[in-house]
Amino acid sequence: MTHSFREPFLPLVSAPDEADPQPLIGRLPSYIADHRQRLRDRFMQAGGGALPDYELLELVLFRAIPRQDVKPLARLLLDTFGDFNRVVSASPARLQMVKGAGPAVILELKLVESAAQRLMRARVMQKPVLSSWDALLDYCHTAMAHRETEQFRVLYLDRKNHLIADEEQAKGTVDHVPVYPREIVKRALELNASALILVHNHPSGDPTPSEADLSMTAQVQDACQALGLVLHDHLIIGKERELSFRAQGYL
Repeated sequence: MTHSFREPFLPLVSAPDEADPQPLIGRLPSYIADHRQRLRDRFMQAGGGALPDYELLELVLFRAIPRQDVKPLARLLLDTFGDFNRVVSASPARLQMVKGAGPAVILELKLVESAAQRLMRARVMQKPVLSSWDALLDYCHTAMAHRETEQFRVLYLDRKNHLIADEEQAKGTVDHVPVYPREIVKRALELNASALILVHNHPSGDPTPSEADLSMTAQVQDACQALGLVLHDHLIIGKERELSFRAQGYL
């Protein structure tokens, strides 16, 4: 990645969105139209917290599938991925394997994911990261907690601990991601960074560090010290909680 905060590109295609059942033609049956309006009203009156995952997902799908009952697809997506967060965080390749999840559906889901990440990221930008720690953790959880494979990111900071760049270094499998300490510190020098924070996720949900995590962090720490850089922390993001190497005494 060559610049900060790159979001995954999703090509916009005009292929037909749904297989079967075919979209309804003409006026929507009253039971579908009334159901959609009731959901919209409940959302506007009580907010998203008042709706279960499948109803919130229906609202997202309304725009992608304007002339069809979307409840079966919402249920299928949740059955496939587990919860709302995992649905919107799923990769386009995985989403398109679900019957009925065509390009328009995938676009809407990826828009929701990108919007959530941007909102969380805005709370971190232009602020000293160490004094906005809760906002940083919220951003990391939003971006990484529900991914199905490991992702390794580095947050590069300037002398005032403002965020310079958030860069994805590597993607891996469900339990492994390749990391190259030399490349991490080389990039820090290119950005004229003074400090950094390592972040990666554990798709299993358990943020307990592995021996490989501990070894890699020690290598990055040694490389940083040799070049006068500060490694503030290494965060492992689980589904429900995170682990801080600094807080646990590993750094």
